[in-house]
Amino acid sequence: MPVPDPDCAAPRLTLVLGGARSGKSRYAEGLIEALPGPWLYVATAQAWDDEMRARIAEHRARRPAPWETVDAPRDLASVIRRAPAGRPVLVDCLTLWLTNAMLDEDADLAAERDALVESCRTAAGPMVLVSNEVGLGIVPENALARRFRDEAGRLHQRLAALADRVVLVVAGLPMILKGEAR
Repeated sequence: MPVPDPDCAAPRLTLVLGGARSGKSRYAEGLIEALPGPWLYVATAQAWDDEMRARIAEHRARRPAPWETVDAPRDLASVIRRAPAGRPVLVDCLTLWLTNAMLDEDADLAAERDALVESCRTAAGPMVLVSNEVGLGIVPENALARRFRDEAGRLHQRLAALADRVVLVVAGLPMILKGEAR
């Protein structure tokens, strides 16, 4: 999979979208690894079952030192704000964070989304955000799934407006939607 030229300046904020198993995480890791380490991986997944534990283990195995992993299933904005200036940061993935927030009955989703967007706006960068594009399929049959699709779409639109580069990954192929390929 193509990765950017390490001699080119990295965009401050990149949003990488794609479907399940599209190659978006590997592509995003390549963007970060093209920069001098150490790198910060902000993981939003929670291991609720054996399958998810296996997926998390697979992702971690791909990231030996100098990757540092910070788990942030909920307070993502705070972790982004605390990231050391200039340290390359990868957040994977926003739709898992959104799921965690939506399933928390005490969450103020609008406030958390606003805090996340603001933390991305003010982050020193470089930062790569990974998220699942879920709006390309049929209309979901239940209200929660429709709300999730709509919330993800709104979040993606706000972050894409802020981002210097937006990439859609399909079948392992990155398509630049905004910004330079670098």
